[in-house]
Amino acid sequence: MNDVRTERRVRGGGGAARRAERTAVSMDTAKFITRNIPNFEILNDEALEIIEWNADTVLEEIGVNFVENPAALQLWREAGADVRGERVHIPRGLARELCKTAPSTFTQHARNPERNVVIGGKGLVLAPVYGPPFVRDNEGGRRYATMEDFRNFVKLGYMSKWLHHSGGTVCEPTDVAVNKRHLDMLLAHMTLSDKPYMGSVTEPVRAEDSVTMSKILFGEDFVDQNTVMTSLININSPLTFDSTMMGALEVYAKHNQAAIISPFIVGGAMAPVTVAGTLTQVLAEVLAGVAYSQLIRKGAPVIFGAFVTSIDMNSGAPTFGTPEAAHITYGAGQLARRMGLPYRSGGAFCGSKLPDAQAAYETANSLNMALLAGVNFMLHACGWLEGGLVSSYEKFVLDADQLGTLHHLAQGVSMDENGQAMDAIREVGPGGHYLGCQHTQANFKSAFWRTDVLDYKPYETWEEEGARDSATLANQRVKKLLRDYQAPALDPGIAEALESYVAQRKASEPDAFG
Repeated sequence: MNDVRTERRVRGGGGAARRAERTAVSMDTAKFITRNIPNFEILNDEALEIIEWNADTVLEEIGVNFVENPAALQLWREAGADVRGERVHIPRGLARELCKTAPSTFTQHARNPERNVVIGGKGLVLAPVYGPPFVRDNEGGRRYATMEDFRNFVKLGYMSKWLHHSGGTVCEPTDVAVNKRHLDMLLAHMTLSDKPYMGSVTEPVRAEDSVTMSKILFGEDFVDQNTVMTSLININSPLTFDSTMMGALEVYAKHNQAAIISPFIVGGAMAPVTVAGTLTQVLAEVLAGVAYSQLIRKGAPVIFGAFVTSIDMNSGAPTFGTPEAAHITYGAGQLARRMGLPYRSGGAFCGSKLPDAQAAYETANSLNMALLAGVNFMLHACGWLEGGLVSSYEKFVLDADQLGTLHHLAQGVSMDENGQAMDAIREVGPGGHYLGCQHTQANFKSAFWRTDVLDYKPYETWEEEGARDSATLANQRVKKLLRDYQAPALDPGIAEALESYVAQRKASEPDAFG
């Protein structure tokens, strides 16, 4: 990494870069979570073996569609699959064999090496909401997202202690042309934060732009040899791999950049209504997608993804925080571990229109479920509202605050001498109190998780301060974070090169909003 830093200083003019480093504010970001608690395993070995057998049956007998992608069909033929039109029938065991070359863990590098994350194993990396076309805040209500909103969410993510990752499309900026907005979004992640980020997947050429811009940021040799991006490759469930997503996957796999292979499941609509049936389909789709990534490049980093919700059978709307979704999330985690792959699932899911009690219940259920399921990469960890249609400013900071509880839960119970606290029990004895004892004084700063948003003051104080509810407190927190924000240091030469590339690419084609 020292070579990369030296290269940056030469390109950026040395002195200016060093001055930027000295004057920048370094944000306190917690290291990605390492679990010291067991995963919750809901399925026994017999159940897992049945699901694995059924998934192979689906691949062999029913097959999967690779649409509008002749090159993919040819790769499958060469690998030994039976290709009939655009339907690929994968012989039993072939997909699982191909998946064996995918790594069980990998490091995603950030431009600030202190923010690097390891994805897989006992780790849990938290990333913000992804994809909503709308935003909401207390003042403006619900509205279409803009590029200013996007930049604000990147700043909030950078300022949030418990978030390890800047994410990707934290909202969809509708005021920028569809064919150009990815350039502005990537530029925001690269310049307004120094946490890891995600690449664009909406067209293969946009994935290529993501790689090119990453090479400007990190250096070409570094990107060739390391993973600096994660991308979200959604499967068109049931059992369909479209050319747009597969084209993006091909770009990232070729360049050794990570991809989340993620079925998009709404139970009862895109998958069966039963847990075992849904898990069978999820596994079949992941097996085919991961295997295909390895046909592109053996050893390319991938993540076993499972975005799963149920459906309200009266309205047809997706539901969140439900026990059925928990069953599937737990089971998919077991299947991912049996494949030896990192696991993506969970998030701050809710169907509520506001950051209210419904949002809190559903989000708490979803977050705790993901922690116990053994998730390694959690997208949508904060900011999700209205079934993923809205990025909420207030919910973003409320959720980000609550992510601290996951860090503390994952630590488990310390049984060392300090954890046993026998000295404190001896010192206080019967009838005393622990507030002033030596053990409490030594541990009070780190003993308990502390909120930065919620109110624990006495009633009289709360009333004097305006009787503020949680949404009001969160709104004030948003304003404070954005007011205090300072961009992380970046070599001026690199920043200039990135801005020049974005300007050149934007000028190279007309705007398209379709």
